[in-house]
Order: sequence, then C-alpha cells, then structure tokens
Amino acid sequence: MDAKRQRLVQRRGWNRAVAHYDRYWSQQLLPAQHLLLRAAALEVGEDVIDVACGTGMVSLPAAASVAAPRDTGPRRRDGRVTATDLSSAMVAEVRARAESGGLTNVDGVCCPAEKLTVDGPFDVALCSLGLMYVPDPARALVEMHRVLRPGGRIAVSVWGERRRCGWAALFGIVDARVASDVCPLFFALGGPGVLAGQLERAGFSDVCHQRLSTSLDYANDDDAVGAAFLGGPVALANAHFDPSTRAAAERDYLDSLADYRTDSGGYRVPGEFVIAWGRRP
Repeated sequence: MDAKRQRLVQRRGWNRAVAHYDRYWSQQLLPAQHLLLRAAALEVGEDVIDVACGTGMVSLPAAASVAAPRDTGPRRRDGRVTATDLSSAMVAEVRARAESGGLTNVDGVCCPAEKLTVDGPFDVALCSLGLMYVPDPARALVEMHRVLRPGGRIAVSVWGERRRCGWAALFGIVDARVASDVCPLFFALGGPGVLAGQLERAGFSDVCHQRLSTSLDYANDDDAVGAAFLGGPVALANAHFDPSTRAAAERDYLDSLADYRTDSGGYRVPGEFVIAWGRRP
C-alpha cells in the first residue's frame, strides 16, 4: 500500500484516539511496558529517545528513571527523554502530562519514525508497540541506530503472532466495511525471530528477544468495544461509520470474542507481545 496514505491514516487516527487511549489501554499494556523498560536498563543521566511515544506510557516512566535524585548526595546531571510521534495530538499529550507530573526532562517532537528530526546522540532508543504501524519498520530501526551513540542500547516491543491475539479479528471486521488502510502487516513483526532479525539487519548486535503471553481483561461489552473502536488503531475508520454500520461492526467484534467471555459478563482475551533489545556496536 502507499506509505504516504498509511502515514496520513495513522496520524488522523491517533489524533482521534488520544482522548480514549489511556482509559482503555493503560492497564492492558503494563506487562509489555515493564518488560521493555527492564530490558532497556535505564540509568540516571542517560538521554533517551522514545519513538512512536503515544501518550507517554513509556516516555514518562523513562524520564523518571533517568532524572537525578534531588535529595541524595551531590547533584548529578538529569537525563532527558525525547518523545517522538507521528501524531501531534499524542506529542501534545506527552508534554502536558510531563508538565502536570513535574517532569522537566521531557521534550516532544512530532515526526515519523522513518525520518527522525532529531540528531542525538542518545544513550537509549525505545519503541513500545509502535513499529507495527510504521509503513517501513526496517527504515525506522535504521533511524534509531543512526541517532544512538556507539554502544547505545535499543529496546522495542510489538504485538506477537496473530493466532495468539484473540482480538485479531478486529481488522477484518473493519476492513469488510471500509478500506481502513490502518496496518496491513500488523502482525508481521510478531512472527518467530522476525523482530530480532530486523534489529540485526539494522546493524544492532547482542540482540535478544522474549515472548510475553498475557490477557486483555474487560469488565463488560462497552469496555471491550471502546478499547477496539475508540482508543485503538481503527478509531478513524470507526468515526466514518454510520450508526447502523458501527453497531454491526461492534456486534461482529463481540461475537469474535465469545470464547473469551467470563462468567461475570466480561472478557479475558489472550494476547502476546514480543520484546527485543540490543546494542549499537
């Protein structure tokens, strides 16, 4: 598909989803984010770039990790986090959250992952569940390699294999009703060895990876539908549906989750993440 069109769809879609993203996803993504940050092993004073930062779910904890303690011994240099995203609304949200949280070491830059408009050098590059949406993820990894200093580290995460993600029918349900152009190769990076191989081809060494099985827990139908259609990647397509089309799509999606319905009327939907990390030689 046309990369320019895909970036346009992504930008408009995430600008729309930003108001709902944290409500539906902040808890669901914590296991992957924690593993990503452990793999990154951030240290006080390090400069970090967070690519495809979203609302700052990784950017803000990273900023806290690299900030110098205020009350112990001689003052050390604060590290900084540069949060980049294709969506201007997401970047604005990160800036606002950093300010409200008293984090003064966060910068926000609106740019595509394949053409980072920052030079670095950075000590660490992060990308949490963003590469699936990038038209050219290989190029994005090369860009992250470029802005890292020699010896700098990278840690990235993606969704895993389609067959291990119980919500995966969502894309087909939406595409049957509108040409969404959201992410035609969404699960491609989650295949065995794919993400680690991409890092190696981008020039990273000492590459490791880990799969993480988890579940997405929803209390009711509204939460399951909201996460999928309001706070997720099909938010733009959903906005174009008329009421009857939207209702039908939501019904089909809930039907696709029927096997994961709990006795309490909620859902426990299986999911899988892949985290990979390495170093620029």
